[in-house]
Amino acid sequence: MELSELTVREFANLLGSDAPAPGGGSAAALAGSLGAALSAMVSALTLGRKKYADVQELAQEGFERASALKEDFLTAMEKDTVVFNSFSAAMAMPKESPEEKAARAAAMQAALRLCIESPLRMMELSFEAVSLTDRLMGKTNANALSDLGVSALMLGAAVQGAWLNVLINLGSLKDEAAAANYRSKGEQLLKDTLALSNSVYTRVEQAL
Repeated sequence: MELSELTVREFANLLGSDAPAPGGGSAAALAGSLGAALSAMVSALTLGRKKYADVQELAQEGFERASALKEDFLTAMEKDTVVFNSFSAAMAMPKESPEEKAARAAAMQAALRLCIESPLRMMELSFEAVSLTDRLMGKTNANALSDLGVSALMLGAAVQGAWLNVLINLGSLKDEAAAANYRSKGEQLLKDTLALSNSVYTRVEQAL
């Protein structure tokens, strides 16, 4: 069964068990999915309301895009566990002969790249989602303003959680040029996403 098909309690219990996966990466992706879902909800609560007749196009776009991002995050949640398991499988490869050691090392490095690229993708989704939340600010149902603040918080947590999962794998990557590229990309996504997340949260708090 996929993680997204578990009940909330089942997922929390699995996360809290001694199973190494799902872990922080999947939790970060779930946070992102919840953040996107809240933006979808706020958009849905704006659609069809006469008071917001002049922003119906934005509300429709917000609902559709946020709903898609919610699903993208759930896909990323599943992938995080898959790539972790691929790395574990590489580590379990035989290492008796020089040939086996070389094959194992190559498989581990390939799996490491996946373990870095998966949370980097979560960071991209986080930035896209919080950018959407920012666009919805002040143009959607005012009664759900606090929900946009929570959306921003969830997406900020998602990008930070994903970044930690990038960092924990980055140090083991032997390709220094690739590692530097991954680091540069991640640092920029972290900076840009947190700036928007903090901005949205602050504006929501001040408006309430």
